[in-house]
Amino acid sequence: MQSQSQSQSQGPLAGLFDGYPECALPGTYDEMFDGDKARPAFQRVAQLLAKMTPDELARAQQLAETALLQQGVTFSVYGDARGTEKIFPFCLLPRLIAAADWSPLERGLQQRLRALGAFLDDIYGEQRILTAGVVPAEMILGAAGYRPTLRGIKPPGGVRIHISGVDLIRDPAGTWRVLEDNIRTPSGVSYVVENRLISKRLFPRVFDAARVHRVDHYPTRLAEALRSVSPLEQECNAVVLTPGPYNSAYFEHSFLARTMGLELVQAPDLIVDGDKVYCRTTRGPKRVHVIYRRTDESFLDPEVFRADSVLGVPGLMRAYAAGNVALANAPGNGVADDKAVYPFVPDMIEFYLGEQPILEQVQTYVCLFEEDRTYVLENLDQMVVKAVDEAGGYGMLMGPQASAAELAEFRARIIAEPRRYIAQNRIELSCCPTWIRENGNVEPRRVDLRPYILTSREGPWVLPGGLTRVALKAGSYVVNSSQGGGSKDTWVMKETHG
Repeated sequence: MQSQSQSQSQGPLAGLFDGYPECALPGTYDEMFDGDKARPAFQRVAQLLAKMTPDELARAQQLAETALLQQGVTFSVYGDARGTEKIFPFCLLPRLIAAADWSPLERGLQQRLRALGAFLDDIYGEQRILTAGVVPAEMILGAAGYRPTLRGIKPPGGVRIHISGVDLIRDPAGTWRVLEDNIRTPSGVSYVVENRLISKRLFPRVFDAARVHRVDHYPTRLAEALRSVSPLEQECNAVVLTPGPYNSAYFEHSFLARTMGLELVQAPDLIVDGDKVYCRTTRGPKRVHVIYRRTDESFLDPEVFRADSVLGVPGLMRAYAAGNVALANAPGNGVADDKAVYPFVPDMIEFYLGEQPILEQVQTYVCLFEEDRTYVLENLDQMVVKAVDEAGGYGMLMGPQASAAELAEFRARIIAEPRRYIAQNRIELSCCPTWIRENGNVEPRRVDLRPYILTSREGPWVLPGGLTRVALKAGSYVVNSSQGGGSKDTWVMKETHG
């Protein structure tokens, strides 16, 4: 017969998670635990993980980091004088999502992408939503991402948002909320695939017990989505266009090209002749039908966008306008993921689809509107302020943590350029058990989630998983890799029957 102490040691919060409840973040939703017990769907996984010792987890973490380094899974931080290449910090303890939670999330993401696609078709077409007054015209026509020269151009295959990454958070009640849409050149999916390879290798027993949906077929599904929009039904030569090895996401560009079996090209490799795009090869020019572009659209074509661009292909937009090449993602998408347009996405869903939004959003104040601006300025020390044209955690004010000088600076910025800023009440992010390098313990850290959605002619498909980003610094809300964040493997569990 076991002693009482032995019996207690079998509980999920013993072993690796010993002391975890004492580190709880007040007011947060813990993804794995409810108080001192594992959530019902995760009990088996928690019990298996708990059997590890802190030393065993530390050794596994070291193996994971060595694997990432050997595989070249790195990113660059612009302006960092200490070195250009960094490993994206990876915590082996997975983020778990139950099947019952994933199903409505998947439907909500598909709904959102259908509405955003319809919005872009409309804005670059009849602009019915502006005529109806559902979205203020000045908000759209004044957006930096709106490209009036593209109005009337229909993309091959009828798809504009081929690849998207939607950032989600989970509030204290456990409700998923959309934080922002990324539908220009979303990055990070290579970490999803690589993280999974490592966690399967180092946690095989736990992974098998969890019955997790696969993510390694993403490159295959992406290649299929790209081929589906080829201007020619019987033929498709697709390529991946990269700005080059100095880009912060170059690892991902090369990874996706390799795993899809496509050529990785730079601008000098492509030429336009007769409004058709060709790739230079040793056997002469070869027609290109689809370009998965990882180059910012401002640099795509010096004839249309930045004239000083050496990263673009002269004449590319002529070929696109003629319907001879598909660009993924389509130029002009930036108007739909403008942070000041985000508050109107629920209205888009109702206007275009005739449906109620499945996913909640975060209450957002648009500083262009006088009433919103007044509220923001009066409550600046309680707000999260974001520049609509920035990403990666840059151009952001965390009011509750800001100094008096920072508050004064952003107050002046908002007054000077109100269209450039939106504000949100700070919502507590959910947290996950995370290995802390400094003390070797497992403690809760705040996380978000970026699922990836691929849209082909047949409609949107959601990868069952995504990039869980984690704020590794104690007390931090910033999960971006450029700001000291890390990542986790996201385990979406399959339905259990019987």
